[in-house]
Amino acid sequence: MTSPTAPASAASPLGRSTTPDPRQAVTYYRDVKASSDGAGSVAAPAARRANPAQVLEAIRSVVQGEASLHAPEFAGNERAYVLDTIDSGWVSSVGSYVDRFESLVAEICGVGSAVAAVNGTAALHIALLLGGVRPGDEVLTPSLTFIATANAVTYCGATPHFVDASEETLGVDPVALDAHLREVGHRGPNGLVNRRTGRPIRALLPMHTFGHPADVDALVDVCERHGLVLVEDAAESIGSTYKGKPMGGFGRIGAVSFNGNKTVTTGGGGAVVTNDPDLGRRAKHLTTQAKVPHRWEYVHDEIGFNYRLPNINAALGCAQLEQLDRFVEEKRRLANRYLDAFDGLDGVRAFREPSFARSNYWLNAMVLDEPDVTLRDEILEITNDAGLMTRPVWRLMHRLPMYAEHPRMELPVAESLEARLINMPSSAVLGR
Repeated sequence: MTSPTAPASAASPLGRSTTPDPRQAVTYYRDVKASSDGAGSVAAPAARRANPAQVLEAIRSVVQGEASLHAPEFAGNERAYVLDTIDSGWVSSVGSYVDRFESLVAEICGVGSAVAAVNGTAALHIALLLGGVRPGDEVLTPSLTFIATANAVTYCGATPHFVDASEETLGVDPVALDAHLREVGHRGPNGLVNRRTGRPIRALLPMHTFGHPADVDALVDVCERHGLVLVEDAAESIGSTYKGKPMGGFGRIGAVSFNGNKTVTTGGGGAVVTNDPDLGRRAKHLTTQAKVPHRWEYVHDEIGFNYRLPNINAALGCAQLEQLDRFVEEKRRLANRYLDAFDGLDGVRAFREPSFARSNYWLNAMVLDEPDVTLRDEILEITNDAGLMTRPVWRLMHRLPMYAEHPRMELPVAESLEARLINMPSSAVLGR
């Protein structure tokens, strides 16, 4: 493994850049003596460590009693719509609620087409295939993400190529990514090639972490500069906007999720979203086993997938989407309460949406000032013991055994955030 302090010219068998770790600069500047009016020097004050008991009290000031991390709320037409599908007998992958659900998703995401799928991972798999990802390709994807992002790439026979995160957004850092691609990429007649592995780098797959939009305009610029397809993993960000535009429609194609723990749920579900009508038609074809429409014949013209969302799940989703605006407002109100509660605490803060975004705050997060796994776990223990479900961020993808040898750039920010992020109870009802 290449040292994070290796010179920029050092080679890496994993295709990683060797950009110096910015945390070393932080440590260095803390240790440097600064002159004071010519009367000698003074050391910069050491960072103060967060107090787990104070963190617990901050959460308790916002959340009354015990609370799960994120629970669904069924306060609208859910029961009526689900019973309607049962009474009609149309509970499988065909029915009026599927059509309505797809129309609602397309409207909310600001796209021309939405195709419902059984889950967000399935939707992402189809999105990558239709985005042009093929076996042998590499796909740039964050190491700081849920495993479905990397797995969907692998389902295509492609290789995840892990990239670093931004402190501001928790998503892909466009500046660091551009620098990495200038170092490891070679633009040939057939597109960008990783000069260290020899494989084509086909696409960028950014994910909007905890519902907070990544800096999409900057990522689009990177894709245009290097000839990459942008496939948007908007699984967590329905209801969020970037510069006033809803998430999901920035790339050639994208995917959203409606898992049981998302802002709105179908129990389990997802959708492929795109502004390209041809890709929308292809997505519907592939998710229905590539069956050629006919009144009675069973003819399939290519290998497809049994990925269509059942009508009974779509019915639940329709009722949920009718309440999306209220859910987002309640979650934003909850986020503001956390921001107030953590204001002034030593060594920790509540994460605030990027300045260019309006986030759904799917999951609220606290961020420790310094990487400290021991402190992180102390906070996790004291809060969970108190009946407040908190969780660390996902284990970074490049630390998992099946992805440990995959290409990656240096990941100083992602590795720092892994030891600093803790999610807090985030159900919409807590924001009332």
